[in-house]
Amino acid sequence: MYQIHCLNKISPVGTSRFGENYTIGAELAQADAVLVRSAAMHDMDLPENLLAIARAGAGVNNIPLDKCSEQGIVVFNTPGANANAVKELVICGLLMASRKVAKGIEWANTLKGQGDEVGKQVEKGKSAFVGPEISGKSLGVIGLGAIGILVANAAEALGMTVYGYDPYLSVDAAWGLSSNIHHARALDEIYANCDYITLHLPQTADTKGMINAETLEKMKDGVRILNFARGGLVKSADLIAALESGKAAAYVTDFPDDALLGTEGVTGIPHLGASTPESEDNCACMAVDQVKDYLENGNIRNSVNMPAVSMARAPGLTRICILHRNVPNTISQFSGAVGAAGVNIENMQSMSRGEYAYTIFDVSGDLSAGAVAGLQAMESIIRVRVID
Repeated sequence: MYQIHCLNKISPVGTSRFGENYTIGAELAQADAVLVRSAAMHDMDLPENLLAIARAGAGVNNIPLDKCSEQGIVVFNTPGANANAVKELVICGLLMASRKVAKGIEWANTLKGQGDEVGKQVEKGKSAFVGPEISGKSLGVIGLGAIGILVANAAEALGMTVYGYDPYLSVDAAWGLSSNIHHARALDEIYANCDYITLHLPQTADTKGMINAETLEKMKDGVRILNFARGGLVKSADLIAALESGKAAAYVTDFPDDALLGTEGVTGIPHLGASTPESEDNCACMAVDQVKDYLENGNIRNSVNMPAVSMARAPGLTRICILHRNVPNTISQFSGAVGAAGVNIENMQSMSRGEYAYTIFDVSGDLSAGAVAGLQAMESIIRVRVID
């Protein structure tokens, strides 16, 4: 029986997938796995028996990844599960960056109480909220992950000329990208050619503040910028200065801050990108499925701190799962120890990720507790699990 602890409310559409071999609601101290959305975990004491943490969403800045890695806790996220929800809001933001819809609605509400004069006032005042169509304009999509690809394809279908930039574009992702998307080989190509720019990349040491005074200067006059990725990608002060000078015409963001609020040209949305019931259901289902596969089969998919390793189960074999440091000669040491225990290795898979690695052995024969203890005692090993 596996014990699951939820730190936030997780969609029952997802948690119902656990089945009868799971207890949901266990205390953290007894949990085999944790499901979390936004709860801060950095100051939590993580029990030694905790095997996995699954974030029902993409960002994992609320999870202490280094501590988890050292304790042999696999951290999962759910990339792409909320992609359609974010894509739809980006398209909405794209239109709001062009047409001053929000300001127009706000102004129209001030006409309440003017009776028959409302229609006349609307016709008289609507010119203040005029904006261009997006069809025929150019859009630069920076970051072609699950969300970026959907945005690029949708914008192309709406008649835009789309440039995409992503130096780490995977082969699988590329298959989903429309052949009409222009491949930008450098960010400067996006900056020089695009009327609109939308950001869809993680915030790292390299990307933090990437939209700043220097990069804004390279953009077309009147550029319109959308940020539904992370607030820190844009230097707010530099963006405000660009709006005031006319270099930028609009900024639509899902991450408003105090400086941006009330600034002319800024549309601040209260982080609604993934806030749909469908997105919450999708994220919960994906998180639960990944946790189940790891607990029951030792397979790792979509981990943010450990390598992806997945191997089909064969009937009658015992699976040994080893989280370890990525140092030379470890595989030969493991296989030697397993062979010395009198069991035969039928299948094996191993992958590394930075300083950590993960190895799965499927073995036949009787594996003794002493052999498992011998593996766990090896200096390079962080955690050993045996799954029958």
